[in-house]
Amino acid sequence: MTTPGLGSASEPVTTQPRREESGGRQGSRTLVAVSRPRSERPRPTTVLSHLGVMAIVSVVLGVVVSGLAIPFAGLLGFAAKSTAETTDDLPLELEFGALPQKTTIYAGDGSVLASVFDQNRINVPLDQISRTMVEALISIEDYRYYQHGALDVKGTMRALVTNLGSGGVVQGGSSITQQLVKQTLFNAADTAEERQAVTDDTYARKLQELRYAIAVEKKYSKDQILEQYLNTVYFGDGAYGIQAAARHYFDVNARKLNLNQSAILAGLVQNPTGFDPTNHPDRALERRDVVLDRMAQLGAITQAQADEVKARRLRLDPQPRENGCISSRAPFFCNYVLEYLLDDKSLGRNKEERDRLIKSGGLKIYTTVDLQDQEAADAAVAASVRPTDQAIGALAMVEPGTGQVKALAQSRPMGRNKAEGQTFLNYVVPSKYGDSNGFQAGSTFKAFVLADAIEKGTPLNQRIPSPNGPVTMQESEYENCDGEPYGYGSFPISNSVQSGGTEDLYSGTQNSINTFFLNLEKRTGICDPYELAKKMGVRLTCPDQGSCPGVSPERVPFFTLGVADVSPLEMAEAYATFAARGTHCPSRPVTKIEDANGNPLKEYSSRCEQVMSESTADAVNDILRGVIDNGFASAQRLPVPAAGKTGTTGGAAGSPAVWFNGYTPELATAAMIAGANEFGSPLGLDGQVINGRVVSASGSGLAAPMWGAAMKAIAPRLDYVDFDPPQVAGAR
Repeated sequence: MTTPGLGSASEPVTTQPRREESGGRQGSRTLVAVSRPRSERPRPTTVLSHLGVMAIVSVVLGVVVSGLAIPFAGLLGFAAKSTAETTDDLPLELEFGALPQKTTIYAGDGSVLASVFDQNRINVPLDQISRTMVEALISIEDYRYYQHGALDVKGTMRALVTNLGSGGVVQGGSSITQQLVKQTLFNAADTAEERQAVTDDTYARKLQELRYAIAVEKKYSKDQILEQYLNTVYFGDGAYGIQAAARHYFDVNARKLNLNQSAILAGLVQNPTGFDPTNHPDRALERRDVVLDRMAQLGAITQAQADEVKARRLRLDPQPRENGCISSRAPFFCNYVLEYLLDDKSLGRNKEERDRLIKSGGLKIYTTVDLQDQEAADAAVAASVRPTDQAIGALAMVEPGTGQVKALAQSRPMGRNKAEGQTFLNYVVPSKYGDSNGFQAGSTFKAFVLADAIEKGTPLNQRIPSPNGPVTMQESEYENCDGEPYGYGSFPISNSVQSGGTEDLYSGTQNSINTFFLNLEKRTGICDPYELAKKMGVRLTCPDQGSCPGVSPERVPFFTLGVADVSPLEMAEAYATFAARGTHCPSRPVTKIEDANGNPLKEYSSRCEQVMSESTADAVNDILRGVIDNGFASAQRLPVPAAGKTGTTGGAAGSPAVWFNGYTPELATAAMIAGANEFGSPLGLDGQVINGRVVSASGSGLAAPMWGAAMKAIAPRLDYVDFDPPQVAGAR
């Protein structure tokens, strides 16, 4: 950035209003008007030194003229904008590419959820920038801007004389157009070497910069150049462009900048770091006063106006420069949004290109999160599991029939302080979008076998052998995808709840009888429930990602016991399929994206598919509502109809995870508490101190209360919608 030096000329010029185009818009613009300042006579002690450098000035101008291949006779024309017409033979052109702008992420209610950016910038047209700001900038940076062309010869000569006479750099000679060229080339540089070349203090670089500037002046109007400049220039403390600077330092829009604010920002251009008012208020104050005095000297304001403002302090209202999801009201949902878009191949050829679009494209991303649901989810998780517990609590909420993700919450907050239990690992979403392979879902997987059995015509009152065990199950009795027996081994199984020896689909499910479901699975086979779970949104391992004819470590006889690792979001999506009467809608956190100009870039609509008959889903709902109405989760009964299923994983580790997946016709919520150390490695829950008490792990005792706390807060906002009664054999 140049030093000020274009503001102490001995031969002032006035401007007049004129009609110009700006950014494709036409209209009358009143340009900055300045009066003739008093003549600035050199002091006697400097006359000789000034005369002594005139020869040097002539040499420099000769270099400029010869470097541009412009006849000496055309030199005086440099001071006029029309001179650009004499340089048609110059081959160099400079296109202004799209400036990096910050992207804004919005919650479902339209409020700002987060901003992400490489450069904190929001482009605004010139007519949305305070005229006082324009006058302040031109006064201190290039007061003859509207009179000269790409090169201000008078300004350059004056700066050179002043600098040589003082023995240092006191004034700069670059016009606003030249500064814009330099900024544009710097922003376009991809490597450190290229950036160094843009800033090298060499004649070759300056001449190239000037040739670009002449081409720019020929192609664009003065207003267009000034608009681009004000949106490009850096104003310190991470603020790029005038709108971001106005919001950051004063919490106002650029069109509302007053004289004090305008003078502060105009003064920053020379040295954004050195005059940063948040870090160097005294320097910023001195620099502001310099700008005010210069504006008064040029007649842009009166001296009385300048003195009035100079009597004040800076009057900042600095706003935090929040970049990313960490300060969002839904940080892990926000993180999910970014990962979801990074995976969207329609937004770029590769992840690097998509990341650049997201962080620099000035996008408006509209999401599905309901902040009231999010608040309820956060409160429920926080009341159930502490950040420093050796466990992770997580909730995911999905809207049936649309797949819209309404909330994601976890007990470990986003942040870097491990001593406080903070983390950047997202445990709530699938590994494709997060940082966890998931957690075993236990008996919540029994619902997939139940649904497939009903889909195949099993009456709801069908009695199935359900011995208490322990009993030995033969793998050869389970049919695989190819119609052949799964295998020839055996495995022991027992129940955590006493069975009467046989159970129907109501009692076997509501009491979660293991032997009942393993015998029911002999009727369904192990292939179809597995495939149904995948169709409902559960990401299971499959060798060919198709119908899965090969061997899968998860497609086994004890699949129904929930041995697969899944995320809370997957299970909320799957159970939302039951709530939507068999219609599966993939989870989605985004509804639409607009570009920086507000034009539609992409719509994200529901992509739903009927994966089971409505009557099957109705039957499952009728069975699972009994878990809440009079079963294990009866303490979580809501004022609206609800259904759900508990899940507790077993094993030598001592119940590493517990679940409760519950839903109403309007909202499906998966709640999970899993034992895990600070690195996320699995631990047993039994005997752990969770939220200040030693626990004995069970889905109904740990996960269901967390689910209930969230859903009871949300239920008053839900409509009273009942499940459709089942129209299948054996329904009660």
